[in-house]
Amino acid sequence: MTMIGISEKAQGSHPTLVAWLAGAGIDTVLIDPAAAPIRDGDRTAQRILHLTEAGIARQHDILIDFADGAPILRRAKIGRPVTIVFGFEDMAFGHALIAELIRPRIMPSCGEPDSARFLSLAARVARSDATVLLLGQTGTGKEGVARYIHAASPRADKPFVAVNCAALPETMLEAMLFGHQKGAFTGAVGAGEGLFRAAEGGTLLLDEIAELPLALQAKLLRALQEREVLPVGATAPIAVDVRVIAAGNRDLAAEVEAGRFRADLYWRLNVMPLTIKPLGERRQDIRAISAALLLRHTPEHEDIAWPTAAALDRLMTHDWPGNVRELENVLQRAMLMRDGPRIEAADLMIDAMSGAAAAQPRPIAANETAPAPLMADAAPVRLADARRLSQARAIEEALAATGGHRLRAAQRLGISERTLRYRIADMRAVARGADMRDVA
Repeated sequence: MTMIGISEKAQGSHPTLVAWLAGAGIDTVLIDPAAAPIRDGDRTAQRILHLTEAGIARQHDILIDFADGAPILRRAKIGRPVTIVFGFEDMAFGHALIAELIRPRIMPSCGEPDSARFLSLAARVARSDATVLLLGQTGTGKEGVARYIHAASPRADKPFVAVNCAALPETMLEAMLFGHQKGAFTGAVGAGEGLFRAAEGGTLLLDEIAELPLALQAKLLRALQEREVLPVGATAPIAVDVRVIAAGNRDLAAEVEAGRFRADLYWRLNVMPLTIKPLGERRQDIRAISAALLLRHTPEHEDIAWPTAAALDRLMTHDWPGNVRELENVLQRAMLMRDGPRIEAADLMIDAMSGAAAAQPRPIAANETAPAPLMADAAPVRLADARRLSQARAIEEALAATGGHRLRAAQRLGISERTLRYRIADMRAVARGADMRDVA
């Protein structure tokens, strides 16, 4: 990784920043911002300078300062670097924001030292051509790590192709992976190259690998061993040069024991196993990922809604059973539903969402009879309630589709911005009323 330069004044304004960056996998070196580099190779890609050093700042630098009061983040513009100012109350999130502003785009967000070491290991693995097996719960960021491995590898300038094996029809999986000849099956009006050949020279991510049927697992094993694929309907194999990363949320060793996954394929994939911990076990990653998500979902021309210290504490103490996807949903909802310029703890609808997830019916086992619905005890759904829920869902979807921009969301819904504000206020009032009933 490129070394990040930091001036003595900048370091003095936030004495704990360097330690946070080091824990997040970002190394820094003390620099004299006024000194010109001896040669281009000595130039750091980005520097962290104090606000008073703005006169010698470059476009990609970051200007920081310490000041109590409302935190400030001004995005970079032509001829003006990023400026970020915050005080003690906002230091935890401010440090995370600085880390995400200078982190290379190819590197996943992290704040835990263990996560930084994990990414360092992934970067070392990337330099080889070894097959990688990524394991972790759904929503922990397996595809992000796979993209990082690809971007840090010698294959970075070649294609990265990701496929979810569980999302493809079983009847089409073989043709999708290995390609097919014209007329190989009904509807094959032309030849298809398949995903292996689409990723030629690059990386192929096979997500949800445990969902592959056993018959196709044997063909995948041959493709990995022989580095060639046999398209459906073809008589001669075609050589391929692809680095395969397999990912899954199941214990593949247990799947092998149960007879649902081939042992020989498991050992072929298990060259370099990497396991991603659940988000609830990566507390410092929560604020780093929150910073990255807020930067991503806030339009460039709008101010970022900083979470208050209480809101950040609430984020970091939740268990996040839905991992990063749940965190992203919570933050997007808070951005849309907040009253003021900041995200307050009350804006984080975490308990309600978790409760809703817990209330979902569990799958019925094959030897179990589903319980009869208790129709007599079920409260009738009023037409007005159904209309209000449908309206709220449409507003949330429109705001999400426009990145929270209310004018564009109103245009998308065919109403005025003023009407949209009234509807959002009604939604908040209904939500608060439901919370009060729960407390009572």
